[in-house]
Amino acid sequence: MTGNPLDEPLRKLVGDRTAKVLGEHLDLHTTGDLLHHYPRRYAERGELTRLADLPVDEYVTVVAQISKADKRTYGGGSGVRLEVVVSDGSGTLTLVFFSKAAHAHAHRLIPGRRGMFSGKVSVFNRTRQLAHPDYQLLDADDAGEAAVDAFANRLIPLYPACKQITSWKIAQAVETALNSLEGTGWEGVGEPLPDQLRETRALASLPDALEKVHRPRSKADIAAARDRLRWDEAFVLQVALARRRAAESALPAVPRRPAADGLLAAFDAKLPFTLTEGQETVSAEVFADLATDHPMHRLLQGEVGSGKTLVALRAMLGVVDAGGQAAMLAPTEVLAQQHHRSITEMMGGLAESAGMLGGSDLGTKVVLLTGSMGTAARRQALLDLVTGEAGIVVGTHALIEDKVKFHDLGLVVVDEQHRFGVEQRDALRAKAPQPPHLLVMTATPIPRTVAMTVFGDLETSVLDQLPAGRSPIATHVVPAAEKPHFLSRAWERVREEVEGGHQAYVVCPRIGDDEDAKAASKKADDGERRPPLAVLEIAEQIAAGPLRGLRVEALHGRMAPDAKDDVMRRFAAGEVDVLVATTVIEVGVNVPNATAMVIMDADRFGVSQLHQLRGRVGRGSAAGLCLLVSEAPEASPARGRLDAVAGTLDGFELSEIDLQQRREGDVLGQAQSGSRSSLRMLTVIDDREVIEQARQEAVAVVAADPELSGHPDLRSALDSLLDADREQYLDKG
Repeated sequence: MTGNPLDEPLRKLVGDRTAKVLGEHLDLHTTGDLLHHYPRRYAERGELTRLADLPVDEYVTVVAQISKADKRTYGGGSGVRLEVVVSDGSGTLTLVFFSKAAHAHAHRLIPGRRGMFSGKVSVFNRTRQLAHPDYQLLDADDAGEAAVDAFANRLIPLYPACKQITSWKIAQAVETALNSLEGTGWEGVGEPLPDQLRETRALASLPDALEKVHRPRSKADIAAARDRLRWDEAFVLQVALARRRAAESALPAVPRRPAADGLLAAFDAKLPFTLTEGQETVSAEVFADLATDHPMHRLLQGEVGSGKTLVALRAMLGVVDAGGQAAMLAPTEVLAQQHHRSITEMMGGLAESAGMLGGSDLGTKVVLLTGSMGTAARRQALLDLVTGEAGIVVGTHALIEDKVKFHDLGLVVVDEQHRFGVEQRDALRAKAPQPPHLLVMTATPIPRTVAMTVFGDLETSVLDQLPAGRSPIATHVVPAAEKPHFLSRAWERVREEVEGGHQAYVVCPRIGDDEDAKAASKKADDGERRPPLAVLEIAEQIAAGPLRGLRVEALHGRMAPDAKDDVMRRFAAGEVDVLVATTVIEVGVNVPNATAMVIMDADRFGVSQLHQLRGRVGRGSAAGLCLLVSEAPEASPARGRLDAVAGTLDGFELSEIDLQQRREGDVLGQAQSGSRSSLRMLTVIDDREVIEQARQEAVAVVAADPELSGHPDLRSALDSLLDADREQYLDKG
């Protein structure tokens, strides 16, 4: 065998049929992919799974013992149902088979037998069950004797599986792969970790770790394997980030120092409030970066309403002071218009060029550039940018177009950076003769370990202090299915807020127009639960029903830009009582008079997204109210997420919870790269120490050998684990 045996296609190992299933449903294509598909957990022979802890709506594999089996008829004797109860001593789970399957399995599934059972957990008559599960019996009285032998005298690995392939079939494929490597097969497998690092930290070799993680003889084997495999992932990732930081620090940039008595000073002098301590600290960090001769690459994260826009505006004004221009890139037209409006309002007369009527001698023009602007307005904005008349531009993707030229672009501010691809950010930065400074903002609090991994090439600033005047927000879960009268009361509360002189938001997961309805209908046809509630339908229902007489309007992303801006402007002016919207209002929208928010089908949103949404209320002197409406069962993970949001206003605490609940996901941004998760063993929640140590080791290796010419196996691992697209994704600036 030539080359690395881990690169062998799976079809050569397990046959075309199994390889096709593994590839299509688990994204496993090579021997290496399969061996890096680690067991989720292990069961000891004789040990049973805690059935009472099984999550509803998730696909599981359990080890349990059959305690009861009954075959019953229904429908006047025309149908047959087999109900098998399995137990672990602390709880029970019912396995259900119908018709021919009931007859086929009845003779095997008898009391006293133990086995592995796989299926999706559902609830029927308040009892957890698996309908038509796959199973593998674990005693020698069955045709599954070969499987029993395979697991004899050791721990049973239980793999992340899916409907199309069970855990034990994955285990059989892994056994085939390991058997093929026995003897000399491991010799071609490279060692990504430098020898000295492995020896210093007493880490197992890669072949030993892969053998032990899949064929452990003891819990000590599992611990040793996991220690090694965590280090692989942490180290390779930190090497990628260290190389990126080293490359960026070598780039030249124009230092931008604000004038002592210039535009920034004039702006600060007219502020009607003092900056918070956090804003002062973060601003000092930003201005120190701007004064250097290499590009700033800073992530500014903070709580909803913590004043990030003000910090960014002061940075932009400082760059204009120094003779440059600043561009703020926003993900939506609504947000771009909101930023432009709030910036010009904060600047007042300073938001006009010097010499213009009503302007200041120190002023600079602030222009908006979006895809929907009229030809004349767009032409004027482009002219203002190329001549330098406009010091600040706020825009959407329209800023990236080839026609957009700058006089001297010195700073790029990217708002809600996760909504942009690397190519879009780079296209804007390429409009400067030398790399401009970069400030990335996010209102989604990020745990420190995630910042060290995903944003490890950015310096991080945190705003966790809310400005004075922000009001508390009370959050409650409204269980619409269990207690429909709670939903009626929710609409009464909205009416009470409006009658008290305030306004309200109602948020829905989808729009409800023709295009949206087709997509929702297809999902429903594919077996999903009912389509999510829609803006257009809910707006019509509440306007004619519980909120009759109030001024109700809809806002969503498919409206014409002028129509969107008109609705938002009238809502901000108090001419609309209730705004029914999609997540288009998630970030940046600032209407201090809005005090109530009802989020329909709240379980369809993520934890951080819910926190973002509720940050739209409580922005003035009156207290805020957020009601999370859901039909999710009380014991479901979805309901647990809602309870977590209702339980705290601390966005950083919620970000940890969000991460824990998405821990199988890819913190490198699966949607951005289109690839399977690259972090399978490392968890950024639990492995903080490993990540920090790996960062130190990676910095030392890259400093000594930037091109990794002395570490060919590490270079190969970098290419494999962080393919070209994914390594690009790491380029936040």
